Amino acid sequence: METLRLYNSLTRKKDVFTTKEEGKCGMYTCGPTVYHFAHIGNLRSYIMEDVLEKYLRYYGYDVRRVMNITDVGHLSSDADEGEDKMVKGAKRENKTVMDIARFYTDAFFEDCAKLNIKRPDVVEPATNLIPEYIEMVQTLLDKGHAYIADGNVYFDTSTIDKYYVFNDHDEEDLAVGVRDGVEEDTNKKNKADFVLWFTKSKFEDQALKWDSPWGTGYPGWHIECSAISIKHLGEYCDLHCGGIDNAFPHHTNEIAQSEAYLGHEWCRQWFHVLHLNDETGKMSKSKGEFLTVSLLESKGYNPIVYRFFCLQSHYRKTLVFSFDALDNAVQAYDKLIARIATLDPEDGAVDEAAMDELRVKFNRSMCNDLNTAMAITALYDVLKAKINGATKLALIEEFDTVLSLDLIKAAGELRKKEAEKYADENPEVLALVEERTAAKKAKDYARADEIRDILKEKGITLKDTPAGVEIIHE
Repeated sequence: METLRLYNSLTRKKDVFTTKEEGKCGMYTCGPTVYHFAHIGNLRSYIMEDVLEKYLRYYGYDVRRVMNITDVGHLSSDADEGEDKMVKGAKRENKTVMDIARFYTDAFFEDCAKLNIKRPDVVEPATNLIPEYIEMVQTLLDKGHAYIADGNVYFDTSTIDKYYVFNDHDEEDLAVGVRDGVEEDTNKKNKADFVLWFTKSKFEDQALKWDSPWGTGYPGWHIECSAISIKHLGEYCDLHCGGIDNAFPHHTNEIAQSEAYLGHEWCRQWFHVLHLNDETGKMSKSKGEFLTVSLLESKGYNPIVYRFFCLQSHYRKTLVFSFDALDNAVQAYDKLIARIATLDPEDGAVDEAAMDELRVKFNRSMCNDLNTAMAITALYDVLKAKINGATKLALIEEFDTVLSLDLIKAAGELRKKEAEKYADENPEVLALVEERTAAKKAKDYARADEIRDILKEKGITLKDTPAGVEIIHE
C-alpha cells in the first residue's frame, strides 16, 4: 500500500499521515449551525470529509469520527459580536430555538443521506455539554489563560507562545479578529482575545441560558468544539476537518484554548476544504438563489451527480459551480454508468492478481492528498482494462466503498430499465440481438453483420450505445 500523505494546514505541506495510536484514528468534523438549510457549498466540505473518512477505513484505520451540532453560541460575526444565528433563525420562522435546531438538524442529515455522506459515529449537539464547558472555562481561569471583564469570560491570547498558527501574521496584521464594520470589543485585553462564556446584558433576549460561576449565560462558539472533541476523543485528536473559512478564527481559537487547557499538543493534522463559489463569488445563504440539495432535486438533478461533480476537483482548489458545469457532470456520470451496465457479472471468475495491479493507481491517487479526480480516472482504467467483467465489477464495487457514487446500484437500475423497455419485444428478435452481441464479443464480425442485415430486412435497426444495443423499429 502507498504511504498516505495529506496536506496539513498547520505545517503548510503534505505530511505523512500518522496517528497517536497505531491503526486508530480520532477524527473531528465541525458540524453545521442548524439555523437554516445547508447550501451545496457547505455540503462540499462534508462530501470531501466523508471520502477521507471512508478512505481511512479502506486503508485500514479504525476511525472514530465525531461531529458537533451548533445549536447555541454561534454569533453572526466571527468577532464574538452580533446576534446568535440560532436566535436569528427562530425569529425568522417564529419558532423556538430548539424547534429550529431539531428541524434543521434533521434536514441536514436528510441531505447527507441523499449525498451518500455517512453519519458520524458520534453526533453531539452543543447544548448537551454545558457542564463540560463550565469546567473547561474554570480551568482556563485557574491556569491564568482567561479573565473576566464586564461579565464575560475571555481567553487571554497573550498567555500562549503562538496564536496565529495557520498563518505567519504578526498580531497587528489581523485587525481584532473581526470583519469590516464590526465594533471592537473594548473589554478585551488583547485584540485577538475571544469570549469563552457570555453573560453580557446585551444578550438578554438570548433564548438559551444556563447558570454558571460567572452568572447566567451561554458558551462561546469556539469552546464547544474543544470540549466535544476532548469528551469523545480524549486528550489527543488525530485529525480535525472543516471548511477553510473555519481556519481563522474558529480553529485557531480551538487550538489555543485546547492546548492551554490540556497543557500539551492537541491535534497534529488539520484538513481544510476550500470554498465552492458560484460565478459571482463565494456562495452564501444570503444572496441569489439559495442552492440546496432540494433545489437541485426540484430541477431534476440526482444529488449523487453533485457528489460526482465535487469529486472531479481537488478539495484544496476553489470549485466554481454553475448549472452548465453540473450538466457536464450529469453527462459524464450517465456515460460512466452506461459503460458499467454493459459488464456481465457472470463473465469469468474474479482475478485477484489483476485487481492488485489496478488498485495501484487508485491508491496512489488517494494517498497523494486525496486526489479524487485521479481516483475517478482509475475507475475508467478498470473499464478499459483487458480483464473479464466479473473482475471489473468487483473492483468498481470496491472503489465505490470510498467514492460512494452508487455505481453498481445505478448500473443495475439502468439494466433493469433497458430490460423493461424491451419486455414486449418479439423473442425471436431479442434472440438475434443477443446472438449478434455474442458474435461481436467473439470477434465474429461476419456473423454480427449478417444478423444486423437479417433484422434490417424486418424493418429493425440496431444502434450500439454505451448502455448496450438500442432496437429501433422503422
